Amino acid sequence: MFSPEGPRLRELAVQAMSSVEHGYDLLAPKFDHTPFRTPDSVLDATAGALKDMGPFGDGLDLCCGTGAGLGVLGEVCERVTGVDFSAGMLERASGQAARPEWASRPGARLVRADARALPFVSAFDLVVSFGAFGHFLPAELPGLFRQVHTALRPGGTFAFPVGAPPKASTPAYWALLGFDGVMRVRNALWRPPFVMYYRTFRLGDVRRELTDAGFRVGLRALPEFGTRDDGSPRARLVVGHKAA
Repeated sequence: MFSPEGPRLRELAVQAMSSVEHGYDLLAPKFDHTPFRTPDSVLDATAGALKDMGPFGDGLDLCCGTGAGLGVLGEVCERVTGVDFSAGMLERASGQAARPEWASRPGARLVRADARALPFVSAFDLVVSFGAFGHFLPAELPGLFRQVHTALRPGGTFAFPVGAPPKASTPAYWALLGFDGVMRVRNALWRPPFVMYYRTFRLGDVRRELTDAGFRVGLRALPEFGTRDDGSPRARLVVGHKAA
């Protein structure tokens, strides 16, 4: 499914009926051949924006998955760490952690941990995350953002890209609505739950929760993705700064 190298429909069904952690353990070998992997265009645009803010010392990829975002940190940070709670995803990320272009410096350090209970205090100058927030319920975001705030050093930065929500007149809107509906029915009927909702991460709510967690929040347009009909950016980088 998705591509010849991607998971088959049966494999996706087994994953969807598992817990989030076990589901991603199962999907890890083929994850990079699915649409769930953050596109290189988003990674490249994020790296370009961060270069204007850096360089940074220590960087953390929060919920790093198979390690696609580790390369972004490698472009702007001296030392790179990835954290994820799926052992299967971290095993795949180990290939990214040993990238040939990093031969002149230490490779990425990979840590297995839950993002809601990070084992770091004042350890990083930059934290990034790509495509992971749909796995957290809205009620979990305040605690998640406080964990990131604690993991950052004074003056540190928390950055992640967000796309503009699709309009109700577009197929993408109805596809996301249908996907979220299917997941809610699945979670009402089956345990353990598989949290994967694409419509609960609303920018207004996110900005408020980041501010409450202690961040000074700004938005930076990612011009590579153009603008909508009303002139607003199709994609932005949310940037949270911890006070120095």
